[in-house]
Amino acid sequence: MLMCRDLARIASDYIDGELGTGKAMSVKMHLLMCGRCRSFIGSLRASIELMNAHSSQQLDEDLVRRIDERVSESLNARRPGNDSSGP
Repeated sequence: MLMCRDLARIASDYIDGELGTGKAMSVKMHLLMCGRCRSFIGSLRASIELMNAHSSQQLDEDLVRRIDERVSESLNARRPGNDSSGP
């Protein structure tokens, strides 16, 4: 079973369609059961769309990955006991 912290690590790859079929299905199943991760993925998608809409240059995928990692780290640090109850 995919854990929230695992989803946070591969969220950008999921959104970019870079996951294999099995891993993508695991993400979809997790998202069906986890509202916090659905919100996280939705926010990440919205951020990417906003950056695309206001950028005249190609999106720097490395920058997006670093932002994703920082958001994940921040969410993990906020969780009491750093368990897997959220993204």
